Amino acid sequence: MKEIESRADIALLVNTFYGEIRKEPFIGPIFNKHIAEEQWPKHLETLTDFWETNLFGIAKFKGNPTLKHFNVDKNLPHGIKQEHFGKWLELWFQTIDKLFVGELAHKAKEASRRMAHGQFMAVWNNRENSKTAF
Repeated sequence: MKEIESRADIALLVNTFYGEIRKEPFIGPIFNKHIAEEQWPKHLETLTDFWETNLFGIAKFKGNPTLKHFNVDKNLPHGIKQEHFGKWLELWFQTIDKLFVGELAHKAKEASRRMAHGQFMAVWNNRENSKTAF
């Protein structure tokens, strides 16, 4: 196994991971419902930019992941659950472990853990009933 050293490595990680996500029975349908087949190449490129920015500090990513998650949650009648983010993390970690080792592989895991928690909390706090329901 090798370390994450380049954009090509990140692209391999992102493409492998989302190939698995799309087939996964619990969260795959969410992604497949919200991203049309013809949108996937652009989406994967954007996600590669996102991770290149996060792992290498190269400012390429432009976007608002939180707004995207708000919209998906709204389209699923507020159906995004913490378990969805947990499954995402599980598959992300498995994919990293299958392909890479080293400091940036570890950084990708730690960053994803923080992001998953932050995105779920943002989604939860954006819901109208979040102030009263648990």
